[in-house]
Amino acid sequence: MDQSEFAARREAFMSEMGPGVAVLPSAPVALRNNDVTHDYRQDSDFFYLTGFDEEESVLVLSSEHPEHRSVVFVRERNKEREIWDGKRAGVDGAKERLGVDAAFPIEELDKRLPDYLGDVRRLHYRLAVNAVFDERIFRALAAVRGKARTGVVAPSEIVDLSRDLHELRLRKSSAELDMMERAGAISREAHARAMAVAKPGAYEYEVEAEIMRVFRARGAERPAYGSIVGSGPNATILHHRRNDRLMEEGDLLLIDAGAELGYYASDVTRTFPVSGRFTDAQRAIYDLVLDAQLAAIEAVKPGVSYMVVHDAAVEVLAAGLVKLGLIEGPVDEAIEEKRYSPFYMHKTSHWLGMDVHDVGDYFVDKEPRKLEPGFVLTVEPGLYIAEDAEVDAKWRGIGVRIEDDVAVTEDGYRNLTPDIPKAADELERILADR
Repeated sequence: MDQSEFAARREAFMSEMGPGVAVLPSAPVALRNNDVTHDYRQDSDFFYLTGFDEEESVLVLSSEHPEHRSVVFVRERNKEREIWDGKRAGVDGAKERLGVDAAFPIEELDKRLPDYLGDVRRLHYRLAVNAVFDERIFRALAAVRGKARTGVVAPSEIVDLSRDLHELRLRKSSAELDMMERAGAISREAHARAMAVAKPGAYEYEVEAEIMRVFRARGAERPAYGSIVGSGPNATILHHRRNDRLMEEGDLLLIDAGAELGYYASDVTRTFPVSGRFTDAQRAIYDLVLDAQLAAIEAVKPGVSYMVVHDAAVEVLAAGLVKLGLIEGPVDEAIEEKRYSPFYMHKTSHWLGMDVHDVGDYFVDKEPRKLEPGFVLTVEPGLYIAEDAEVDAKWRGIGVRIEDDVAVTEDGYRNLTPDIPKAADELERILADR
């Protein structure tokens, strides 16, 4: 993504936050075990404003400073450490690459930060996210207060910067939507590969391995979340993560897996029979979920509440469950009393963006938020009938979820994950050709 995109975001954020200084630290390094760390992923807020993925970095934005509106503190170049850990941008490199007004070594943060906070009424910072960095902020504030006898005034307010920043992140630019569509294309290929290799006698983790291979082979930095590969009864577990079951003849396989590309997530779920054909009971549940998903997607448009999307799915699911005899009618009472909830216990959508469960309020003034152009949400109804559910035996152990990523446009919607097969007849044709 072009650096001008990040510069424009910084300006937009400073305009929203108003007078004051904002401080955003990079994500801390997380220890995995002993002296080995987890693979590093930058904090989404920090990356959104910088496009910079090095650890031990801090961004300072000031509407008060006469020269330095944007400043970064970064690690200096270090030949010895770069042999072990890879190249660093360094102070000069970061300033040039990011287009900020100034850059300093991270070691100088404690000395310089009080200067940026002096005579500033409002500090924009997100407390209680990074306790270690909170202490650095408190020390900087104490240092500013220590200058009171020289006439320097310390900030009197600390404002959570996430509200203004997350409102910006909620509305995706054309560059962001294109990146998310590219991530979706990688996910499409991964799901196609999964359908090709998922057969009775294979393990769930073998399918997961193929998904991961496609992600990396096509340039995705990582999965957007831990892949769910649940067969048979595991498909009824919403966040099944062990992925260790041997798939058997007659199983449905639910795969919830999405690539992350350029720090943008895709989130896709498909369900199909590993043996190639649905049983009658599986097909009935599958078609019902697909009908619900299609109805929910069609409900996406500007000006409607995101709950309208959920309600559209619930209406179809409840009516279908009544018709199949899985819950009692009439349908309106079944919806009002949530009789469907033992089989459909989650909402239909969540925001999607840099985080798979992305930022942004779902309620405004205690009312469900209305959709706007640039919002991206998942549409993912499902039905999960546990092995021990008190229903006819033919339904037990069936789990189905179908999910796509949908952007709100000026006059409707744009599916960012199109062409991933989901019609039952199409799935059976593809599976028969393996």
